[in-house]
Amino acid sequence: MELSYIFLQQYWWLIISILGGVLVLLMFVQGGQSLLFSVAKTPEEKDIIINTFGHKWELTYTTLVTFGGAFFASFPLFYSTSFGGAIFVWLLILIVFVIQAFSYEFRSNPKNFLGTKTYDCFLLINGVLGTILIGTAVGTFFTGSEFVINKSNLFDLAGGSNVISQWENPLRGLEAIFDYRNVALGIAVFFLARVLSIQFLYNQVPNKPFTQKLRKTLIISAILFLVSFLTFLISILFSDGWAVDTNGIISVVEYKYFINLIEMPVVLILLLLGIVSVLFSLFLSIFKKCSCSIWYGGAGTFITVTMLFLISGWNNTSYYPSTFDMQSSLTIFNSSSSEFTLRTMFYSSLFLPIIIFFIYYAWKQMSKPNKSE
Repeated sequence: MELSYIFLQQYWWLIISILGGVLVLLMFVQGGQSLLFSVAKTPEEKDIIINTFGHKWELTYTTLVTFGGAFFASFPLFYSTSFGGAIFVWLLILIVFVIQAFSYEFRSNPKNFLGTKTYDCFLLINGVLGTILIGTAVGTFFTGSEFVINKSNLFDLAGGSNVISQWENPLRGLEAIFDYRNVALGIAVFFLARVLSIQFLYNQVPNKPFTQKLRKTLIISAILFLVSFLTFLISILFSDGWAVDTNGIISVVEYKYFINLIEMPVVLILLLLGIVSVLFSLFLSIFKKCSCSIWYGGAGTFITVTMLFLISGWNNTSYYPSTFDMQSSLTIFNSSSSEFTLRTMFYSSLFLPIIIFFIYYAWKQMSKPNKSE
């Protein structure tokens, strides 16, 4: 089977996009944790949240690690630039996910000397900061960051300066919060996670008095999600983007992301389908308290996020623009692994259906304890 280098680069950006969609979908676990103090007032209500979401956090964590690993393998220049440059943001993300892991492990441990409330606070921090930070970081895929790339440094062995990418802002990634579009996406991810978590609770424990009083929180979260998401989406579609030509030259193109949707009608249709599916899920959960709303909300979330990733990297678009040096902007063409590496990984990715089946099996096994409650 003959696979061109360009096809492989496009293919692996599709895989990255799918993993991004799955990651945001699974953040309903973080959304549930954010309800621990604002909605859950009694120990019994907190136990409902912990028992409902406590068996699912490993899947979110594993997907986050897989997302980072796939980026490292397929587009290593992005990994070295962002993960090595925006170090403060990624360290914060790592910390809030690590404290989630040991909080579930030690919260109910008899030797828990910090107290249950302390670990509940850790889970709340993960639920709030984990979603907002990841959403804000992904926003820079559209708005850009301050870095410079100089591949010739790789061969500067005598000078001792063989670092390819350099970050040009001392805030090391935290400067992303000064662009309202990044913050809007971060807030949108947070409130979407809360919406999905409530829909999941409707599905898992529909007859509990606790779930019956979630409607007000759901309505507020849905409104704030829609406002923040539409703020991000509209601002991105009608702002400048970075494009790359056949010679590898980066240039600013007006309404680039809107043009991408027009020139990729399948992506446009799927994006609209995903948005409509999320809106329909909100109607079902708010007005009907329907237990099936999570299926529409989850599917819509996955499709919408995947399509947003695609318009950021496909159609000759820079998926990581440099606002410091335009020609340093990263594209799927100038930041990918070698053709041999991408081709080898392509054949390995054919086992993806087996992995999906394993995730499904693990999900069913993790859900068993909830059914007996």
